[in-house]
Amino acid sequence: MSSVASVHSLWTVAAGAPGKIPAPHIEYTELSPTLIVLGAAVIGILIEALVPRRNRYYSQLLLSLVALAAAFAAVIGLAAGGFGSSKAHIAAMGAIAVDGPALFLQGTILLVSLIAVFTFAERRLDPAAHGNRVDSFAAQPAAVPGGPAEQAAVKAGFTTTEVFPIVLFAVGGMLIFPAANDLLTLFIALEVFSLPLYILCALARRQRLLSQEAAVKYFLLGAFSSAFLLFGVALLYGYAGTVGYAGIAEVVSDGAKQIDPALAGTMGNDALLLIGAALVLVGLLFKVGAVPFHMWTPDVYQGAPTPVTGFMAAATKVAAFGALLRLLYVVLPGMRWDWQPVMWGVAIITMLGGAIVAITQTDIKRLLAYSSIAHAGFILAGVIAISEDGVSSVLFYLAAYSFVTLGAFAVVTLVRDAGGEATALSKWAGLGRRSPLVAAVFAVFLLAFAGIPLTSGFAGKFAVFKAAAQSGAGWLVVVGVLSSAIAAFFYIRVIVLMFFNEPKADGPTVAVPSPLTTTAIAIGVTATLVLGLAPQYFLDLAGHAGVFVR
Repeated sequence: MSSVASVHSLWTVAAGAPGKIPAPHIEYTELSPTLIVLGAAVIGILIEALVPRRNRYYSQLLLSLVALAAAFAAVIGLAAGGFGSSKAHIAAMGAIAVDGPALFLQGTILLVSLIAVFTFAERRLDPAAHGNRVDSFAAQPAAVPGGPAEQAAVKAGFTTTEVFPIVLFAVGGMLIFPAANDLLTLFIALEVFSLPLYILCALARRQRLLSQEAAVKYFLLGAFSSAFLLFGVALLYGYAGTVGYAGIAEVVSDGAKQIDPALAGTMGNDALLLIGAALVLVGLLFKVGAVPFHMWTPDVYQGAPTPVTGFMAAATKVAAFGALLRLLYVVLPGMRWDWQPVMWGVAIITMLGGAIVAITQTDIKRLLAYSSIAHAGFILAGVIAISEDGVSSVLFYLAAYSFVTLGAFAVVTLVRDAGGEATALSKWAGLGRRSPLVAAVFAVFLLAFAGIPLTSGFAGKFAVFKAAAQSGAGWLVVVGVLSSAIAAFFYIRVIVLMFFNEPKADGPTVAVPSPLTTTAIAIGVTATLVLGLAPQYFLDLAGHAGVFVR
């Protein structure tokens, strides 16, 4: 009854003094990157409703590119204005952090998304259907696969231009996710970027059923992960009496100073803290793709349209690791001795599990999926370091990994046979003799994944392993180097298959892409080589951006 009375008294106070309810103070300039992207997404929905079908493609493509470029310019402007360092602060009534890591990660997500939009817009790889150029997405996603409605849509030359606003909504959620400064904002951002991804995974033009199966698996496992996260949020609120990061961190380090009468029975209860923190970490480790929460990754990567796979593999990892870093470094540094041994175990089984299982794969997209799982383990080594070097090394690794991943999946879209993309590894035999340039570009990406010197992969791995070693995690580095050696085997196996095997007579052909996909691949190669040959400037940039505002 006492809790009911307290709620009633709150209503009475609020109703009795309507003039004293404070208006929210929102810093629109600091939130401009996210607002630009979400505003463009809403305009994109209106374009779908109001613009004739024949004009939608160019309208949506132009809108998406302009919005992402403008948002990236806004991030650069905020960083140049000192919001990544001296002016770093908490904005939007305590909900969003504007600091170095947030701006660095937002800039990376926006650049990756800009390049991903090029691959989404590609229309020259599939043969023209009934006189119309087509893309990677189903003509009418709501139609039954193979049914008369789908056949009629294909015959009419329909294309799914609504993928562009859906991508923008996902990007908007990803921009908020690593900058969230309270647990409810974190959860809302998670849902805002997850729901569009579930839809995008189901939209493949070919292999519709495999694509829909991937989307359902991702949705069901994502729903479990969201439930774990939300339950963890509830327990942490019961422990600390607040969902704000600073408030929880204060109770963790100093105990409950001011007991909220409604939560007096639970505040400061360490069991709630430990279970709640564990459940929130499970939700984030699912998005990262760490073992044992990785089961969605191979099936979704294989079934989703390849442009979507590339976008997810790059951008989702950046957003998820950003949120994980902020949670561990801002909310739970006082629990370091509790979560560090657990994260050690997760990092070790993720590195070894991803590398060992990848050896057995016979599909190039599944191989890259297990490769991404192993890379999640390498990045976790930097997360565990608990130092400024650890943060900066993770930021650099995420940026380097994103461009390599996008480029690799863009190359996968080019290798095709009569059934569409030829993803079976056996079909890639002799590709280096049929199309030496495409095979050489893919080899550069594979060598970067393997961490060979003079590529961005080597610089990234060296940075995270160095940070881990300096923090006393020497054995973790040993396991990481061992896993890298195992992983190098299957990357080099693919290179040998492409260049030293005879091509099959009925092997796939390499499609000639439009300038859009060519640009995406060229940027991937350039970033891979520049970050490998001259990484110091970018390491310094990540170093300056490596301090969280509290």
